[in-house]
Amino acid sequence: MKNRVLVLIGGLALVKLAIHLATNAFGGYGIFRDELYYIACSNRPAAGYVDQPPLSIYLLSLSRMLFGESLFALRLLPAVAAAAAVFFTGLMVRRLGGAAVAVTLALLALIFTPLHLGMCSFYSMNSFDWFFWSAAGFTLIRLCQRGESRDWLIMGLVLGLGCLNKVGMLWFGFGLFIALLATPLRRHLRTPWPYVAAVLALILFSPFLIWNAANGFPHIEFMRNATQYKYASLTRLDFVLGQLLIINPLHIVLALAGLGHYLFSRTAAGVRAPAWIFLSVFAILLFNPHSKPEYLGPAYPMLFAAGGVLAGELCRRRFWGWLRIAAPSLIVISGLAILPMALPVLPVETFLRYASTIGVNPPSAEGHDSELPQHYADRFGWEEMAAVLSEIYLSLPERERATTVIYAQNYGEAGAVEYYSSDYPLPPVISPHNSFWYWWDLDAEVSTIIIIGGNVEDHLDSLERVEQAATIRCRFCVPYENDLPVYIGRGLIRSVREIHGSDRHFI
Repeated sequence: MKNRVLVLIGGLALVKLAIHLATNAFGGYGIFRDELYYIACSNRPAAGYVDQPPLSIYLLSLSRMLFGESLFALRLLPAVAAAAAVFFTGLMVRRLGGAAVAVTLALLALIFTPLHLGMCSFYSMNSFDWFFWSAAGFTLIRLCQRGESRDWLIMGLVLGLGCLNKVGMLWFGFGLFIALLATPLRRHLRTPWPYVAAVLALILFSPFLIWNAANGFPHIEFMRNATQYKYASLTRLDFVLGQLLIINPLHIVLALAGLGHYLFSRTAAGVRAPAWIFLSVFAILLFNPHSKPEYLGPAYPMLFAAGGVLAGELCRRRFWGWLRIAAPSLIVISGLAILPMALPVLPVETFLRYASTIGVNPPSAEGHDSELPQHYADRFGWEEMAAVLSEIYLSLPERERATTVIYAQNYGEAGAVEYYSSDYPLPPVISPHNSFWYWWDLDAEVSTIIIIGGNVEDHLDSLERVEQAATIRCRFCVPYENDLPVYIGRGLIRSVREIHGSDRHFI
């Protein structure tokens, strides 16, 4: 019986992998804004970056070395991470005593969760974040049931690597501390192993901490700016109601059932800790008035696992057998209906007709109305931008080209310049945005700057002459990258070093 359950878990993990590999091979649209930045980071190995720890960057470097530079290869590891998260969620169900029905419900819920589909459709630290949370959840359940010292070592390893991937893993660590105080796990506080796990996690996370200390804690500045400016319009109500949109209302029902199972079921009496972790993380994020709804996403697999177990128990009761077929069917049907909104499986024009038919209007792209939702729009326009910039660059006298740079307002634009420089002749790029700020060549001789965006008046603070040379247009890109003026600026009033000193944008 246990072997059949394990085979089912592996099979559903392969289904998740197949969904993403097929999307990467036959859909997926173009390269995503953040992928351009990740590639730029991977060209500059470091112990940290303004907006992220380094683990996902080193994984990308390894992936590029092993699998090449194609878009399919770029998105291979996120697909594998998605399947691994499904696999560990299945192992959680198995540890909780769930049989085939429980495994099927829990894993289908994760497979078709809109947020997880979208997060794993391009390269970023977020796909690995779901994996680390699922692995930590499985390890936590083993700790509750067995309490062996090696489980604490595994927990320290998972937490440390998870934090080295994304600092949000610290929320799991905080929730674990609360769970230690609130559940029978507190008995472990009389042993050295929780402390050994904490030290191990800290050692693994320390490169990023040291890098921040050496550079004036830019990650703290980044988070503060994001909260005060970028996400200032978000409210606590947005955070709560957003769960329905990004998780799926049916899956929320399963998750709440799982939360109740952890807290109140006799069969889960020894495994209350996952509920305390979820509630602790929820409270932390709700306390911040501007939390993004997706921050809570990686905590859901723990609840799906318990919700599947509870549903499986119900199916064995009289008059509840219909759930065995109805519940998985509802999850699959709703998941397939929502799938094109989360995963780029349809051609763009087909997607627009589909979205219109079901009455879904794309949300604004960070405050700007968009024809496509932002997670799709950010995959368009980059090559067109590079082509326009290259044409402007080639129009300059050859001698002037040697002392020309491109100034990009954000890391997407800067990353696109670097990414497409092998296809289009382009000069070096500078940008004040996040880690690009650290990568300026402050000693370079610069006579001419090709500037993406902004207005003439602002640029005249640093340049004697500024003239518009072109306009970048792209239909499906985010609105603030469309109808974008490009200027040629000459005669530096301030040196590159002076511009760099006053022009920093960590957000």
